[in-house]
Amino acid sequence: MSNQTDTPIQAPKRILTGIKPTGIPHLGNYVGAIRPAIASIQNSDDEAFFFLADYHGIIGCYDPAVIHESTKSIAATWIACGLDPERVTFYRQSDVPEISELAWVLNCSCAKGLMNRAHAYKAAVDINTEKADVDIDQGVTMGLFGYPVLMAADILMFNATHVPVGRDQIQHIEMARDIAGTFNHRYKPLFTLPAAVVDDKMPLLTGLDGRKMSKSYNNTIPLFGDGNSQVSSEKQMYKAIMKIVTNSQLPDEPKEADDSAIFEIYKAFATPEEIADMRAQFTAGIGWGDAKQALFEKINDEISPFRARYEELMANPKELEEILQMGAQKARRHSRKQLDKTRRAIGIRPLAKLK
Repeated sequence: MSNQTDTPIQAPKRILTGIKPTGIPHLGNYVGAIRPAIASIQNSDDEAFFFLADYHGIIGCYDPAVIHESTKSIAATWIACGLDPERVTFYRQSDVPEISELAWVLNCSCAKGLMNRAHAYKAAVDINTEKADVDIDQGVTMGLFGYPVLMAADILMFNATHVPVGRDQIQHIEMARDIAGTFNHRYKPLFTLPAAVVDDKMPLLTGLDGRKMSKSYNNTIPLFGDGNSQVSSEKQMYKAIMKIVTNSQLPDEPKEADDSAIFEIYKAFATPEEIADMRAQFTAGIGWGDAKQALFEKINDEISPFRARYEELMANPKELEEILQMGAQKARRHSRKQLDKTRRAIGIRPLAKLK
């Protein structure tokens, strides 16, 4: 008998991350999603699936040009920032038709009451309830109402074990678990119950106006430019940083670092030693212009190595398309098998073998 303690071997995780293409990536996207996601799979045996959720994008965006250009920009951003399409499965949702078919199958065993409790739907109903003579479902599409089922199909198609999300998305992972559990009980245990992965330490950057950095507030710092301006993306970033709202304190007046958006964003890119030094400079009364210049240089040091690759990919959409098609082929090796098992479980299968 061995005296050694047996250590259980943990199976590799299967991680799935979706990115909705409804805008040009900004600094908050990079810090909150892109950088940590890429770092999490380096030196790891975990399987990783990254997809462009273009069918989710059309739920609230009705501009085809925005969907198209955003898909292109986001794909180029992830690749430029270090996502290795050979290491992960990187695909466009619409290139894997089995996902949409699975969503219909799951719809047929998903209780409507579950969808009634979805946050996005309830928020829309609450807004309509406050208005006079307005139907509570005014403006609510079936895409918005059934969004959690499509998200469940995204996850369950690949039997993802872990799904990184923000706190506002935890409910959708719980719904995916409910939907999977119902199917498994009613038909056959085909689907893994996924776990939501929430990193409470992940910084949420403040935007130019002091609110959370968000495309909805038009207060973002572009990562690689807006794609339309004749001004270089580096200059666009510089100009945006110079617009960060500050108070009226003059140079040499001591400033409270923790109340400053400049310092908050700086912390997301600096080492502990650099953060301590910048805090000391705030206490000593650094001028706002100098603080913004230091922030730009710190961000640019990290982002500039990615910029050339991003611009190369944006100028060569054929390469991007080839990368996405390669990912779609990898994804469909999984999805075809899973959908075939699902069809058979619900009774949709050949009546007889044909020669």
